[in-house]
Amino acid sequence: METRFLLNGEPQVADTGATTTLLDWLREHQRLTGTKEGCNEGDCGACTVMVTDPDGTARALNACILFLPQLAGRAVRTIEGIAGPDGRLHPVQQAMIDHHGSQCGFCTPGFVVSMAVAHLTGRQDHDDQLAGNLCRCTGYAPIIRAAQAASTAPIPDWMRKDAETLRDPGFTFPEICSSGGLPPACPTTADDLADWYEANPDATLIAGATDVGLWVTKGLRDLAPVAFLNQCADLRGIVADDETIRIGAMTSIAELGAFMADRHPSFAELIRRYGSVQVRNAATIGGNIANGSPIGDSPPALIALGARLHLRKGAGRRVIALEDFFLDYGKQDRAPGEFVEAVSIPVQPDRLACYKLSKRFDQDISAVCGAFTITVTEGRVAAARIAFGGMAGVPKRAAHVEAALLGQPWEEATIREAQEAFAQDFTPLSDMRASAGYRLRATQGMLMRYFLETRGDAVDVLEVRA
Repeated sequence: METRFLLNGEPQVADTGATTTLLDWLREHQRLTGTKEGCNEGDCGACTVMVTDPDGTARALNACILFLPQLAGRAVRTIEGIAGPDGRLHPVQQAMIDHHGSQCGFCTPGFVVSMAVAHLTGRQDHDDQLAGNLCRCTGYAPIIRAAQAASTAPIPDWMRKDAETLRDPGFTFPEICSSGGLPPACPTTADDLADWYEANPDATLIAGATDVGLWVTKGLRDLAPVAFLNQCADLRGIVADDETIRIGAMTSIAELGAFMADRHPSFAELIRRYGSVQVRNAATIGGNIANGSPIGDSPPALIALGARLHLRKGAGRRVIALEDFFLDYGKQDRAPGEFVEAVSIPVQPDRLACYKLSKRFDQDISAVCGAFTITVTEGRVAAARIAFGGMAGVPKRAAHVEAALLGQPWEEATIREAQEAFAQDFTPLSDMRASAGYRLRATQGMLMRYFLETRGDAVDVLEVRA
């Protein structure tokens, strides 16, 4: 399969298997070994590269779970391309030297690339931007000091080159992704995808590959036939009017988080803890829903907001409540050849609160993820939507708890009585993340936290003051 893109400013034609990762291709075919293989699952950031989209947007991504066809028509810059063509160091490279930000050096290329992307895009939330880059010898303090020191330096001219090239009307790739019309496929519209997937219902659809990538790198699976959805521009983006917010399936988690910051900030804060910057830049909302994980963080929040799921098979479309999509562990209400086209939520006042419980703040799987939208009118509960991940084989509403709250006065006695109903809604498992009893107690605590939060009490342990 041929894929055309820019690599450190130079046009490339990669003729490989459909599920060859960028990391393997760089190291084995290009001998660009600065991009390191660490975890090979998108957790450590040692393989971070900069990818620039045709619209000029630059993102940090994990090369280890990035398949080459996902790069079609884009530009890639590895650690070897961060310094200038004349050998001048990038400001973040010089700052790493000045602040002693490297010891063994294995993680350093990934840190430098992440820092260079943040520098290019003007991001100064360094703790968040580097949360997906792990270091086990230097320590993070000198690395953060280096990022801070470099933040005010001018952007080097060569770092703008990729965006300028891709946007130059005189520059065009030949056919950017070619497979001879046979699987694997690179559809460019939702209509093309619908036709192809209806004819190939056993195929694997690849969106951001943050989950599917591990099927290859860890499971060593042959995914053929596959279709890459990154060229389907009409499946990407968020459209809002006075009544509805429609989120295309190929919208990245990063884009969703930025959009939700003003409308539902608790959802945006939950998304900030979803993986890392590299993962959020690649992962899509459609993929997060379609994989049906019982511990995916976005479905509880979307269910609490009353989300509807838009499904398509061929020319046919249907819309269902998001909570009805999840039937059982590993089983969704999706027919062969049917795919997620979008998810929509009603425009509403912000009453949403999301609580993620995990052992680490960043880059960790939820033991319990709860989302609450409760409407109180004249002192009584008029409506309630409460959903959890990590409490069952699927993301699930707490129907008995909702019923216990409806019509009741919004006071502590009501909350304590409703807490007992969680045992009717959920029979959680015990595993390495939490015991069943702990999970039940956690859900009860989250409901009380929501109540106290609406009352104005301080509930955020990250904001405790002595």
